Amino acid sequence: MNSFETDMKRAVFSYRFAGGVALMLWVLYTAGYGSKLYMVCVPVICTFPYTTAWLADYGSGYIKQYLPRTGVRAYIMGKIFACGISGGLVEVIPIWLFAWLKDKTVLEQAELSLVFASGVLWAVLAATLAALVGSRYVAYGGSFVIFYLLVILHERYFRRLYCLNPQEWLKPVHTWVFNNQGVLMLMTGFTAIFICIYYETLRRCMEHV
Repeated sequence: MNSFETDMKRAVFSYRFAGGVALMLWVLYTAGYGSKLYMVCVPVICTFPYTTAWLADYGSGYIKQYLPRTGVRAYIMGKIFACGISGGLVEVIPIWLFAWLKDKTVLEQAELSLVFASGVLWAVLAATLAALVGSRYVAYGGSFVIFYLLVILHERYFRRLYCLNPQEWLKPVHTWVFNNQGVLMLMTGFTAIFICIYYETLRRCMEHV
C-alpha cells in the first residue's frame, strides 16, 4: 500500500481542506494579501487539512489495521509529508483562485514559494506539537500561539533580529542573505527538525500499538 498517496488523498480531498481554501479566499477578499488578518490566519488555516490525522488513527484504533500494510517508517513519513504539503497547498491555492477571480496583481505581491513553505512549516509544527501532547486543540492552536509569541518577542524585545519575526518569513521586508532563498533555507531547516521530532515521537508511540 502506498501510504503517502493514501494520506494525500485523505488530506486534499476532504471538507477540512475545502473549508481552509474557502476561508483563506474570504480573507483575501476582505482584508487582502499581507494584511494583519491574513498573516495571523496562515498558521491557523494550514492546520485544517491533516494535522490531527495521527490522533484520529490512534484514537479510533484504525492504526492497528492500517500499520501492518504499510510499515512504521512509511506510515509516519506519509502522515507528516501529507500534512505539510496539504498545509502549503491550502495557502497557495486561494491566492491562485483570487488572482483568477479578482486581482492578478496578487501574484506579484505574493512570493508563492514562501507562502507554500510557510504553510508547510506551521502545519508540520502543529502536527508535531499535537503528537507530543496528544491533543487536537494543540493541533489547531499550537502554531498560532508560537507565531504570535515570536511576533511579540520581535516587536517588544528584539527589533533588530528581524529573522525572528514569522511575518518576515511570509513577506520579507528586510534584505536577507541569499534574498528569498535565505528565508526558504531557514523555514526548510526548521521544518526538517520538526519532522525528525515527529518521527521519533510516533515511532515510540507505535511500540505500544
